[in-house]
Amino acid sequence: MCFLKRIDSKILKKIIIRAGLRMFVLMKFTLGKEERLKSKKLIGRLYEEGKVVKVFPLRMVYIQTEHTSKFPAQVGVSVPKRNFKKAVDRNRIKRLLRETYRKEKHTIYDALDKPYVFMISYLARDEWKYADIEHKMKKLLTQFITEVTQDEK
Repeated sequence: MCFLKRIDSKILKKIIIRAGLRMFVLMKFTLGKEERLKSKKLIGRLYEEGKVVKVFPLRMVYIQTEHTSKFPAQVGVSVPKRNFKKAVDRNRIKRLLRETYRKEKHTIYDALDKPYVFMISYLARDEWKYADIEHKMKKLLTQFITEVTQDEK
């Protein structure tokens, strides 16, 4: 692996593409600006046309569509103000959701061939522990992958 540090990243990407490997072999475990869903038009379309996957306390609304990012998926998280009145509580839960997604996104990136946009919402009325949310996020993402692969067939 130490020889990879010396090779320019553009050259390495060309080598990976020519070898027929996926671009995301060298994926970093980050959740950057391009991977986050920010477009109001896409969010509106998502809630109008989207399909739903639920694993309590999480709910994912998704659509298969082109987006501006080079990544195969863009994600947004939401926590309803109705259930958590204080912004501090909502922000903490959103931070937990982003963190658990960030750690598990490699499962989605390996499985997806087409670009997707999705929003993950928190449905519970009380705050869950990180380990429980992490377990449910894994279940949600695997259920999403199985639904997407069934739709493609």
